[in-house]
Amino acid sequence: MFLPRRKIRIETERLTLRQPVLTDFRAWSSLRAESAGFLTPWEPQWADDHLSRKGFTNRVTWAQRSISAGSAVPLFLFRRDDDRLLGAITLDNIRRGPAQAGTLGYWTGEAHARQGYMREALQAVVHYAFGRLDLSRLEAACLPENAPSRRLLESCGFKYEGVAQSYLQINGRWRTHVLYAALRADRRGRTDAG
Repeated sequence: MFLPRRKIRIETERLTLRQPVLTDFRAWSSLRAESAGFLTPWEPQWADDHLSRKGFTNRVTWAQRSISAGSAVPLFLFRRDDDRLLGAITLDNIRRGPAQAGTLGYWTGEAHARQGYMREALQAVVHYAFGRLDLSRLEAACLPENAPSRRLLESCGFKYEGVAQSYLQINGRWRTHVLYAALRADRRGRTDAG
């Protein structure tokens, strides 16, 4: 099956965001392995082949197909001054038609957390989603006790919208999540009635 190749690259002050490629395997698997204890409490349980070359190849193939189909924008975060992989952010579940919405997920390697990198990346992806992709709504969810992720979303203009019971399996258990959303033109709390 032929898939057209669309390359996505977003530059910020300190970062280059781009889709994953096969040559990223060593950097990705090393960063994930080094950060396993930091990441696994917040993520779905890792498959047995999570850190394998085959698992990564499947991830890259999915990324290429998703970008071509317009259903997701998976991006790796690289620090511009040394081209070091810091983490990833994915705009997934892109819905067109009347919804014009997507869902954001992200992770940062432990050594790079709380340095503002993900805030910079999230702001850039929000701008890309609203400006280039013409989406109207972006959603994100996190565990209620994940205070750093909640602060990140709130600092980037996402607003708390509620709770989803048993939303995702995290580390092998169904977990309730708090839901956040950002709107291109934030209309919450406003009406057209005069």
